[in-house]
Amino acid sequence: MKRTTAALLLATIFAVASLEAQAPANDAPNPQVAALVKELQAQQLQLAQNQAAIEAKLVVIAEAARVARIFASRSGGGAR
Repeated sequence: MKRTTAALLLATIFAVASLEAQAPANDAPNPQVAALVKELQAQQLQLAQNQAAIEAKLVVIAEAARVARIFASRSGGGAR
């Protein structure tokens, strides 16, 4: 019984100590972190815009390739 109580007490002490170690020193937002978050959001927006532009260009290229295949097949060019 004493061992169980001692083990339970020891586990509780370690749990409380680890929770206190993980807690932030203050709850005020760090200005450096806020600036980094804003920069990341701007980069993500730029990436999304770039991806949309790439997809639009791929659509144009695919259509040009489709039209080229049509003309090649009509002229007897043997497109594969």
